[in-house]
Amino acid sequence: MSKNTNNPVTYQVKSGEYVSFYHSSVGWFRLVATAHALRRIDHVQPPEDWQSHLSPKLAIFEETEKQLNEYFANKRTEFDLPLDPQGTPFQKQVWDVLITIPFGKTVSYKDIAVKIDKPKGSQAVGQANGKNPISVVIPCHRVIGKNGSLTGYAGGLDRKSKLLALELAETPH
Repeated sequence: MSKNTNNPVTYQVKSGEYVSFYHSSVGWFRLVATAHALRRIDHVQPPEDWQSHLSPKLAIFEETEKQLNEYFANKRTEFDLPLDPQGTPFQKQVWDVLITIPFGKTVSYKDIAVKIDKPKGSQAVGQANGKNPISVVIPCHRVIGKNGSLTGYAGGLDRKSKLLALELAETPH
C-alpha cells in the first residue's frame, strides 16, 4: 500500500458498521462508522489484505476524509461530522468537554475534572480520555499533564507531539 495516498479503503466488518483506512502526515488511521455517523478513529497500520475487502466508499467516510485533509493542511480548526462514540455516560461527559478545547490550545486532566464538577477526578478523566474512540476529531491529544508535560496517548506520544505541533505551526487559513 502506498504511503502517499489519502484515499481510504472501505470494507464491512460487522452488521451496520464499516471500516476505512486513511493516511495522514502522522500515520495511518482506521475509521469506523455506520452509514450515517462516525464511531471510531484509531491509529493503526492497515491490514495486509485490505484490497480483498473493497466495497464502495460511504458518504460519511468521504466527508471525514475531506475534513481530515483540511485539518492536516492546516485549513480546518473544528470538525463538523455526525458522531456516535460508544462509551459510558461518564466517558461521554469527558469527551463532550474535549470537543470544546480550542484548536492549538491545551488543558490538563485537572482542568477537565474541575469543568465536570469532579475536582478530584483527574485520574478518572485520564482514563476516559484514554478511551476516546474518535481520535483527532474529539481532540484528546490536547490534554496534557498539570505540569505541562505530554502524557499518555493511544497513538503514542510521538503522534501526540506531531498533532500538537501541527496545530501550533501556523494560523489556519
